[in-house]
Amino acid sequence: MKTTSRRVLCISPLLATMALVTGAHAADNPPPAPTPVAHSALLTINATPAQDGLALHVLHAGNQIPIDGRDVTVTVDGKNQPLTVEPEGTFLMATKDLGEGERQLDITVAHDGIREILTGKVELPKTSSASDLWRDHKQMAWWVLNIAIVLVAVLAFSRKKPAPEREEEEE
Repeated sequence: MKTTSRRVLCISPLLATMALVTGAHAADNPPPAPTPVAHSALLTINATPAQDGLALHVLHAGNQIPIDGRDVTVTVDGKNQPLTVEPEGTFLMATKDLGEGERQLDITVAHDGIREILTGKVELPKTSSASDLWRDHKQMAWWVLNIAIVLVAVLAFSRKKPAPEREEEEE
């Protein structure tokens, strides 16, 4: 029973350390700021790099409230691009087939009974691959590996050694 409590006491600081390391890693990478893409007298369109592409935020120009409409289409360099509707006026555009670099966006938005076509340029983010994921998370992988090695060592050395057998003295 004592060895179990000792193991719990050894594991608890390790789990707390892992939580701090992962929390610190998340705090190192704040979300990117929205980049202005296009605007008109009624609308403002901003873009933010997302995990799978580019998130377009369509807002009313006067009060920066997201639009209610879902009728938004985008062409990238003259080719229609599918959009995924997200909450609060955000539209996700996949960019994996578009490559990277500066592209021209023509965004058609139907809102408040009118239809607007806004044009702007945006820098498409580089698509991520498995090698990029490994490069970005290499430090965290080393932390996890080191903590696992220490945990195994603590468990191996904390095992109670069997007591030597006593030879009974004959009298």
